[in-house]
Amino acid sequence: MARTALAYREEFLLHDTGPYHPECPARLTAILDAFEMLGLDPPRLEVKPAEREDLLRVHTPQHVDTIERTCATNAPYPDPDTAMCEASWDAALLAAGSGIAACKAVLNKQYDNAFCAARPPGHHAEAAWGMGFCLFNNIAIAAQWLRQEAGVKRVAILDWDIHHGNGTQHAFYDDDTVYYASLHQHPHYPGTGFPEERGKNNTNLNIQMPPGCSAQQWITSLDTQVLPELRRFDPEFLLISCGFDAHRLDPLGRQLLEVETFAEMTQRVLSLTGGRIVSFLEGGYHLEALAACSVVHFKMLQEA
Repeated sequence: MARTALAYREEFLLHDTGPYHPECPARLTAILDAFEMLGLDPPRLEVKPAEREDLLRVHTPQHVDTIERTCATNAPYPDPDTAMCEASWDAALLAAGSGIAACKAVLNKQYDNAFCAARPPGHHAEAAWGMGFCLFNNIAIAAQWLRQEAGVKRVAILDWDIHHGNGTQHAFYDDDTVYYASLHQHPHYPGTGFPEERGKNNTNLNIQMPPGCSAQQWITSLDTQVLPELRRFDPEFLLISCGFDAHRLDPLGRQLLEVETFAEMTQRVLSLTGGRIVSFLEGGYHLEALAACSVVHFKMLQEA
């Protein structure tokens, strides 16, 4: 059984997006409650806030300053879906820091893999602006840390959130040392992620899933299109943008995946990098489905 760690900080719950916002603190409490109910008590990583230099590997100085100022003043942000409050600044730094802490722990062989149960999520955040509930691009920041600080030569990012990770794609579109692969519903927010977008030396892959796709269609796409590409790339480290909003009950999607589908998808990627995997919570807005999917994903990581 693999040694699987959890990256979590209580400050994530203080990121207040307002009443009725789907990306809410209850998402994390649902996951933690499900873990406790099933007797899952994973070791927790020590998570420190990301440093400014970590953020600047992906984001512009102006963007970092704008997020800090918006949080400090409770000012409105141009993207109304991307809500934040004073406590969101600390939460966002810790969310970005959670991925770095997890990558460090796996590289140091303290743990075999890790799951970052963090918010705000990240994969929509662009270099110069936040959007889609995301302030900083947590997974891109971790990938850049792996490449620039830890010396990992090839990093793969697999994104199975129902929404295309536009920010992550743009961060690495011309970087052939990071392979970005996304399965996402189309048409759907944010309207990006087309098959012809292949990136430098074919290191970008988009698989568009029409509304109403079955679990088997997702598994087949993973098996026949994504996994052969990632094996060809031969990454040393795998990061997963682990959204659970393709579940059939999710209010923001129109896919037909079951809880077990996420266990199957996780199982299929375990051998890609010798098990060196860090996954990042992205979407998932039906609380019971989110909790159940997080549990099976975590348990499958433990089977690596």
